[in-house]
Amino acid sequence: MNPLREITVNESTQSVPRKPQLVCPAGSLRALKTAVDAGADAVYMGLKDSTNARNFAGLNFDHAQAREGIAYAHAKGAQVLMALNTFVDAREPERWWHAVDVAADIDADALICADTAVLGYARDHHPQLRLHLSVQASATTYEAIEFYRERFGIRRAVLPRVLTLPQVGQLCANTKAEIEVFGFGSLCVMVEGRCALSSYVTGQSPNTAGVCSPPSAVRWDEAADGVRARLNGVLIDRYAPDEPRGYPTLCKGRFDVDGARAYAIEEPTSLNTLAALPQLMRFGIAAIKIEGRQRSPAYVEQVTRVWRAAIDHCAARPDDYALQPAWTASLDRWAEGQQHTLGAYDRPWR
Repeated sequence: MNPLREITVNESTQSVPRKPQLVCPAGSLRALKTAVDAGADAVYMGLKDSTNARNFAGLNFDHAQAREGIAYAHAKGAQVLMALNTFVDAREPERWWHAVDVAADIDADALICADTAVLGYARDHHPQLRLHLSVQASATTYEAIEFYRERFGIRRAVLPRVLTLPQVGQLCANTKAEIEVFGFGSLCVMVEGRCALSSYVTGQSPNTAGVCSPPSAVRWDEAADGVRARLNGVLIDRYAPDEPRGYPTLCKGRFDVDGARAYAIEEPTSLNTLAALPQLMRFGIAAIKIEGRQRSPAYVEQVTRVWRAAIDHCAARPDDYALQPAWTASLDRWAEGQQHTLGAYDRPWR
């Protein structure tokens, strides 16, 4: 396991840390209620179609469920953000326009969008809707974020998981938009928002199909010596009978390279930024997002409770903040590959 350690950041910081909003995943109505009850300030959800980037069978909301979930969250003082973060199919743009209309009708607190066409439609037809720029837009500079703020009126931008802490600090200091960062969950190791790797095997781009490695292409083949994971017929990994299994994606597959079988691009591991929380709060970030709309309500509950406790502790005692063993032990259970990393935030070789 990669150790979580304190990081020194040579950036100017705010004297009084801002307490960020805790934004948690809701892949189902049960997960939404669980997140709210566990202390989420906001949850994010999507409709049951390709307008959102977690378009898995059995996940997401129909209109009645979405309305019920929003009513539940609002009654308990939490917000609901709707993800419309895939890119519009030019043959059928009406699906995305309809999703924006639905969000306005059911009183969603904000839309999370990547496509400028969706942002433009929302701005022109529902100017009262708050707009957030999705991580799928891959905006990694304050100039890019200011472009979206000035032209489409976005209020918040979700940063891709590719920036160092000093870069995050510089960005926060130079944009008028709120900044949201990922705090915990599966780590995208590619050029986030622009990765088309799985489309070479499945024929479907994550930005349009609504999912990386669509479940229709996934196969698990059981055998006496274990399990083989395939993506559209391509062998991604072999697992021993008692070995933990990751969801098959090309970037996290094990392959034979120069006679050695190993993870060719990246090992399965979870981003965990608890160690960087004081720095992120001093930068003035508006929100910390937990990844995992495809994960279970149990995952949502435990991770939400840990992060609620950590954020409250850091806000109340910023100078005495320290990782609690109980937090780490709880998150260990839910980390991908049972490993944690600070990802791009920590680059000791720089």
